[in-house]
Amino acid sequence: MRKFLVLPLTIALLVTITALAGAAGVSTLVNTGSPTAPFSENKQNEPSVAIDANHANVLASGANDNIDMEACNAGNDTTCPFTNGVGVSGIYFSFDSGKTWTQPTYDGLTARGCQGVPGSSDPACTPVVGPIGTLPWYYENGLVSDGDPAVAFGPKPGANGSFSWANGSRLYYANLTSNLGATRSEEAFKGFEAIAVSRTDNAAVAATGGAAGKAAWKPPVVISKQSSTTFSDKEQVWADNASSSAFFGTVYVCWAAFRGQELSPNAAPAPLQVGVSHDGGDTWSVQQIGAAANNRNRNPMDGCTIRTDSTGNAYLYGIGRQGADAFEIQSISTDGGTSWSKPQPVVGPVTQPGISDPNTGEPDRDELRQW
Repeated sequence: MRKFLVLPLTIALLVTITALAGAAGVSTLVNTGSPTAPFSENKQNEPSVAIDANHANVLASGANDNIDMEACNAGNDTTCPFTNGVGVSGIYFSFDSGKTWTQPTYDGLTARGCQGVPGSSDPACTPVVGPIGTLPWYYENGLVSDGDPAVAFGPKPGANGSFSWANGSRLYYANLTSNLGATRSEEAFKGFEAIAVSRTDNAAVAATGGAAGKAAWKPPVVISKQSSTTFSDKEQVWADNASSSAFFGTVYVCWAAFRGQELSPNAAPAPLQVGVSHDGGDTWSVQQIGAAANNRNRNPMDGCTIRTDSTGNAYLYGIGRQGADAFEIQSISTDGGTSWSKPQPVVGPVTQPGISDPNTGEPDRDELRQW
């Protein structure tokens, strides 16, 4: 999630229900707990949604949700800041195939009480522990949920570690996270932004909110390898949900690891990373996919996604640039994420508006030969 100053407007998170609800073109409000005003508490963006393959009526959605942020009128009326320490990873549930939705309320660090009065000189906002409409257990672990939500359902592991739908379903929620503490001694991890994964094995209880709903969530696990200059971003999550798969239950998360906080004068390299877990998200192994170079001839992949087939092959896709052109790039793992094939373009070069060979004016195709 990029934290930019934004103009006041009201945004409602909607889902369009087609075959799932049996009514094409019907839009349903998802963020049922969010206010209609003031800005920016009424703002959401970048939504994601997942369906439980074992219970098709159960859905979970995530979004960047400012429900817990201070109002723009708090403090200086000419600014509209993100309140330090307050999370934005909203969570929503549906148990009737998307026809209706629930937005639970937990407790954590919140700035909802910082409303301010237009035209007056209000004190700066100080967040307090109180009601939140975002993922729980971040404040308690020295973290802040920073959005870019990605959600996926998979089978729950049993007592012996084996996966079966008979054990129930596990929801994985991957998102960005930052340090709650402002000093190095307070850091939960190195760098600016990391990737964390939250999990619940009981969506129905998690959806009720309160103490019981909060207890239904496991504490977040930071999975990215971090240095002092790492800005992890643009993550996606997938759980192998085919019982016929040799790697049934394996969980994959991909993301771009920007180095130098994306401020390097040399266009900070940002290689794709893949995290793999075989124990339901307790522990993770991380590998780099492709080169980290970022220069006039080559840009690394980002904007990734991962899916698996019925036998357990995992397919990683990203967008990578070679000179003026962009390609959709694929890497495959046939061994449950232990190793990955060399990234290869499968679609492209894709001509983007305003990008052409400076010598001929035509779309530049030369980079395809560099693979």
